[in-house]
Amino acid sequence: MKTPLPLTLTLPLAALIASPALADVNVYSHRQPELIAPLFDAFTAQTGIKVNTAFVDKGMLERLRAEGKRSPADLVLTVDIARVKEVVDAGVTQPVDDPVLIAAIPANLRDPNNQWFALSTRARIVYASKDRVAPGEVTTYEDLADPKWKGRICTRSFTNDYNVALTAAYLAHHGEEATKTWLEGLKANLAKKPEGNDRAQVKSIWAGECDISLGNTYYMGQMLADPEQQEWANAVRLEFPVFEGGGTHVNISGVAMTQSAPNKADALKLMEFLVSDAAQEIYAETNHEFPVKADVKRSDLVASWGELTPDTLSLEEIAQLRPAALKLIDQVDFDG
Repeated sequence: MKTPLPLTLTLPLAALIASPALADVNVYSHRQPELIAPLFDAFTAQTGIKVNTAFVDKGMLERLRAEGKRSPADLVLTVDIARVKEVVDAGVTQPVDDPVLIAAIPANLRDPNNQWFALSTRARIVYASKDRVAPGEVTTYEDLADPKWKGRICTRSFTNDYNVALTAAYLAHHGEEATKTWLEGLKANLAKKPEGNDRAQVKSIWAGECDISLGNTYYMGQMLADPEQQEWANAVRLEFPVFEGGGTHVNISGVAMTQSAPNKADALKLMEFLVSDAAQEIYAETNHEFPVKADVKRSDLVASWGELTPDTLSLEEIAQLRPAALKLIDQVDFDG
């Protein structure tokens, strides 16, 4: 076996444990390899420390549990607060009481016990038809339940993690009764049954099947980079709704150190690098996401989408409310 490059590995478990090349920092990642390779390349260039990545799309928690103290993984990189909390709650991570991380990341974007840290944020916003929706017509999440949108909204399944997190945030702001009413109103406004992913909803707007949809911001960057999807992207603009009395809902990509962490010192160096200005700029440029550090410039493309006023709700609170949010989604049979 050739010595692996510091970009990505998708080796089977036995090879990952046995390979002598994996002696620097080993990362299990939910993130696509091409999205994080530029970050790890920059870290290696700066420090000389190699990063070996196993892309684990499914079964990461089961894998960590099975490996236990013998796990070669130092860090876990994942997306959505639900996945981050799932790993932490399983007891396979450890706290990192590091002043660099604590100073760099706002309190609402990290675990109170320093078990996880956000590295970037993405906003869950509205994609709106340029032709059929006036600029500024979408202002709040609450407004999406207004009958004026009847037959005009598309969305992916509301049991998807992104929509469950949005519902949990609504629940935190307004309580159970108001959230159920909102879900019922939003469902009544759907143009069709929830299906597909966020980009499929933008395609539906382009095709005239609906006028607005919910989606994460970074998908706009991905569609603009795809020749087959550019026409969809050019048919819409991004609107940044807010909660009444709050801001725009954001979710995260995050990092946690595993309980085993065989290369703890170098893993901590990588964590600190990921919240540095240089790494945050790479996140912003490569992944079309928002830096967690307020003083780091957004990419020109992301900045062109509009001004983001992120909600200040603790993501820990949103994570705790996910079961209750999912229960309400099931009660109204949103996807039915």
